Amino acid sequence: MILSEQRTDDAILAELGTRLSSVRLSRDLTQARLAHHAGVSKRTVERIEAGHSAHLTSFVRILRTLDLLDGLELLLPPSQPGPIDLLRLAGSSPQRATGSSVPAGEPWTWADES
Repeated sequence: MILSEQRTDDAILAELGTRLSSVRLSRDLTQARLAHHAGVSKRTVERIEAGHSAHLTSFVRILRTLDLLDGLELLLPPSQPGPIDLLRLAGSSPQRATGSSVPAGEPWTWADES
């Protein structure tokens, strides 16, 4: 099942709970053991796996215990500067060559003045 905008909040929480339960079982962890290692109650793990709401800190602790915290990077990637911001950050760069052949330090004169 794919999480999408058309799904209800309850359906999304149920899917996350199912996925969390699958990961826990694939690692041969009981709910009690996972709860102990995550520093949350067994009831919290039960509630999350059943698709009920829970504190975000509890969810983060469980993800950390299961080594899934990197997945949050995909969920909310750091914001990137927009195209206009990138142009401002780049500063002004020359758009064309000046063609100046006067060596540095010498005064400039008109070609017909020599």
